[in-house]
Amino acid sequence: MPPIQYGDKKKDDDKQREEDSRLAKALARLPPTPPGSVRLFDRSEFYCAYAQDAVYVATHHFKTLTSLKYLGNPTPDHPDGLPSVALSHAVAQAFLRDALTTKQLRVEIWEPEGGGVGRGASKWRLAKAASPGNLGAVEDLLFTHTDLLAAPVILALRLQVKDNVKTVGIAFADTSLQEMGVAEYVDNDLFSNTEALLIQLGVKEALVVDQDKALEYDLAKLKTLIERCGIVITERKKSEFTKGDVEQDLNRLLRGSLQASTRPEFDQHVAMSAVSALISYLGLLGDSSNFGAYNLKAHDLSMYMRLDASALRALNLMPDPTGLGGASKTMSVFGLLNRCKTAQGTRLLAMWLKQPLVNRHVILQRQDLVECLVESDEFRQAVTDDYLKSMPDFHRISKRFQKGAASLEDVVRVYQAVLLLPGLNLALERGVVAADEEGEDEVMADEAGEEGGKKEESREKRWKALIEELWLSQLRDFTASLEPYQEMVETTIDLDELARHNFVIKPEFDDGLKQLRDKLAECRDALDDEHHAVARDLGMAADNKVLHFENSSLYGYCFRLTRKEASAIKNKKGYIELKSQTNGVHFTTKALKGLNDEHGDLTKQYEKTQSQLVKQVIQIAASYCEVLETLNTVIANIDVVCSLAASAVNAPIPYVKPTIFERGAGSIKLEEARHPCLEVQEGVNFIANDVHLERDVSEFGIITGPNAGGKSVFIRQTALIALLAQIGSFVPCASAEVPIFDSVLCRVGAGDSQLKGVSTFMAEMLETSAILRQATRDSLVIIDELGRGTSTYDGFGLAWAISEHLSTVTRASVLFATHFHELTALAQEVAHVQNLHVVAHVEANPDTLTGRDITLLYKVMPGVCDQSFGIHVAQLANFPDEVVKLAKRKADDLEDFSEQTVESDQVAAAPRATPPQAQLPADEIAAGTALVEAFLEEWASRTSALPPAADEGATAAELDALVGVYEEYKERFEGSAWAREVLAKTY
Repeated sequence: MPPIQYGDKKKDDDKQREEDSRLAKALARLPPTPPGSVRLFDRSEFYCAYAQDAVYVATHHFKTLTSLKYLGNPTPDHPDGLPSVALSHAVAQAFLRDALTTKQLRVEIWEPEGGGVGRGASKWRLAKAASPGNLGAVEDLLFTHTDLLAAPVILALRLQVKDNVKTVGIAFADTSLQEMGVAEYVDNDLFSNTEALLIQLGVKEALVVDQDKALEYDLAKLKTLIERCGIVITERKKSEFTKGDVEQDLNRLLRGSLQASTRPEFDQHVAMSAVSALISYLGLLGDSSNFGAYNLKAHDLSMYMRLDASALRALNLMPDPTGLGGASKTMSVFGLLNRCKTAQGTRLLAMWLKQPLVNRHVILQRQDLVECLVESDEFRQAVTDDYLKSMPDFHRISKRFQKGAASLEDVVRVYQAVLLLPGLNLALERGVVAADEEGEDEVMADEAGEEGGKKEESREKRWKALIEELWLSQLRDFTASLEPYQEMVETTIDLDELARHNFVIKPEFDDGLKQLRDKLAECRDALDDEHHAVARDLGMAADNKVLHFENSSLYGYCFRLTRKEASAIKNKKGYIELKSQTNGVHFTTKALKGLNDEHGDLTKQYEKTQSQLVKQVIQIAASYCEVLETLNTVIANIDVVCSLAASAVNAPIPYVKPTIFERGAGSIKLEEARHPCLEVQEGVNFIANDVHLERDVSEFGIITGPNAGGKSVFIRQTALIALLAQIGSFVPCASAEVPIFDSVLCRVGAGDSQLKGVSTFMAEMLETSAILRQATRDSLVIIDELGRGTSTYDGFGLAWAISEHLSTVTRASVLFATHFHELTALAQEVAHVQNLHVVAHVEANPDTLTGRDITLLYKVMPGVCDQSFGIHVAQLANFPDEVVKLAKRKADDLEDFSEQTVESDQVAAAPRATPPQAQLPADEIAAGTALVEAFLEEWASRTSALPPAADEGATAAELDALVGVYEEYKERFEGSAWAREVLAKTY
């Protein structure tokens, strides 16, 4: 090849710039990328992102802008050219997975029209679109070899208000499992029922009406709530939320012959309008594989403990989706408990944690199953390692069967799982006896003589009955139902080829395939004969040492001689030279050329025939989808119970089985309770504590004590143990008695969100308001440091009022951690309020900056602690010495000032006059209040269109607007005594 000349290079560069410019123009004609979305372009061998999408990928995925390239000529929007970044298929998959599941973005994938892949493609079309709640279009692309933490649930919400009654209709779907559900309920002004439902379902995306003037205020509150739960909002037209053709659509989508209108769920009219919007958004009717494939169920909120977004965060139930919460999986309860061996088990565990039960009977069933597996390590390991570890995700395979997108490998994976079912059945049958034998010595040591034997026999019978009812009876049915599947696979698939990772149909299965196989065998024999014939003619050995017989990708079967031996075929008839390279000379013969063509034709016919047979086999396999999906549920259940048992056994101190009381029938009593996540952290020697919240005696606990002394951990671990008990798990205690709580409500820490106009204190008040409205006699409430976001006096007043309301009106079980030591006086007024404190050992030490040594003991004891030791904690955090000294001096000054103020107030209390505004008539105060409110509203309306300030201060434009409005209202202010008084105190 001649070297490229400068002129040729310039010509190529010009052509490349022309193609880049054509591409830039084509992209400019496309609609802009929607907010919250990222757009990729499929270039066949790789993916590309352009413009702002390229910058996003470079910044958030590659973490550097050096990965960007700039195409085409400069433009006003892109002075350096069009930003571009290329992603290989593997990199694109990782990026899209992160974008959809972690960053909560929508994704669009575009491809050239007409299938072209040229750099300067002039027309593009949207090929795939996905969102956090709808991964169907990219599911096979992204999650073939990896599993989602939890199934992506998308929800449509319709609000109806009549006579001031708010009715919420919900429709939700999991397209990966082909399940759909509905719920309809009356909600309060805070939409607390809706928040609990969003948490229970693990919703990733919510469809809401874009505009409805009659419900504008309530819809705004709903959207704020949904955003607070970390859920993507997709606004849809109101016209999509109509009942319309939903009956006809459901008849096509749902399994079974039962008509949609006869189902009890169809009577939920508001929910059905949400179903219509959901079906439309997901485009379910556009895919025939969805017909007759969906299940419909009703979701009952009252079946589960109520959790809100605050509780989910406070208790660290799920891993931090941003990855900022630490790399260790034990930083979340899910990561700690997740020892599941299957993908379906992992998803079910996540669902159990978000849906703690309130049905004592079902809780006790789960507890007994966990206990049976705890008692025998051999039984548990046999089930998990020998059987569950080899179980595939039947749900995802079934979906591929239904779509016709499965392969013979999927068929074989199900077959291999079916072979394990008889062994799993036998392991479960024998396991109860094994667990019974291992636990017998322990039980007999606790119980003497005949009474102990009866207890042991009762426990064994209970285990056997549960395993038979919940697992074995169904597994036996599945084993029998799948025997024809096993026979079908053994008849059609060549199992001998599996060792070589070849998934092929048996030639004996089809006469046509067998004939083609025989012809291919004859052709291969003829090829070997030709090899030997040429070797004899050239006087060489047919051993591939000199005369090589190869199957070239370019020429098919041919011969190769080294350059040294190539002279053997020169001037010899019947030999056709194909090419000459450094590794030798390739040649063929007329006979070999004919055999090669025949072998190629036969191979194509064989592959085509086998492909048709593979489709038939997959169609037969698809008929077992219903059985496989039900089997999937049982396998997931076994896997989660085994995971809970393994977690209980392998904890630093083994967990115990809690005693569960009916709702309202008992008190929470925990001996040596521990936080499950903290106790497993490296270098932590966890100090256990007792918790007694006894009804009518000590149901409200006020905890005081030093900063960093363990108050927050104490209240969180209590709530967490109650939640674990209600999912059927063992708990980290020496012993535990727990009543069933209808909700766990948390006010633990609050971050401000200035972009949403919510300050730290406002977020705290919103959460506390929700607690006051939702809490019942059967709720568990934990509150940490309430009132610290405002002045000391306001904060204490709020803390007292809230505590008094919860302890005297609501009568919930409460743990209240606080630094308002005056709050401990509530125990003198309310009999069932108890004071607790975190112990700290204080010893005088004049050599330290604070004048004392403080040792935090992390032990919670009865009584009051009247100090917080905040300056000491600052010293532990390595504050500069001069800062610590100044803090100590100012704290002492304030303490002296406070004492002087108290004395002064006592002296001046009698002659103090009533504040001037209190002497004004009520109507004048009301008029003045309305005037000030009108003034503030006018100022807010004038500043709403102004750009936000770069910092927390007001902009010059905002101040100018304030001055202008004040000048307009000045005369009216001067005419109002109350307004004059307020302005005088303000300024």
